[in-house]
Amino acid sequence: MSEKNQPEEEYFARVEAQKTEQLAKEIAKKEAAAAAAALKDLHYLHCGKCGTKMDTTTFKGVEIEVCPNCSAVLLDPGELQELAGEDHASVVEMVAGLFGFNKSKD
Repeated sequence: MSEKNQPEEEYFARVEAQKTEQLAKEIAKKEAAAAAAALKDLHYLHCGKCGTKMDTTTFKGVEIEVCPNCSAVLLDPGELQELAGEDHASVVEMVAGLFGFNKSKD
């Protein structure tokens, strides 16, 4: 290789390396998304205690998930406050604080 062509070949080598790196990042991102989707499919609406597929039911006008095997209940964010109502706000806030939920999103 002549020294005259060396900068040009270095440039094309850098461009090729950048393209390869970008492609590897895109592939890794797609694989991570696929792994997350597979994990969600594996665990979505399954009981955290026994792993049984949970049933959706309406309780006091709120759709909640109940395990048909062990009767565990899964509440989405805000459902505890909705079920408890305004009369029990201090109790709801205490329980929500215990689990790290915030009623207001400041």
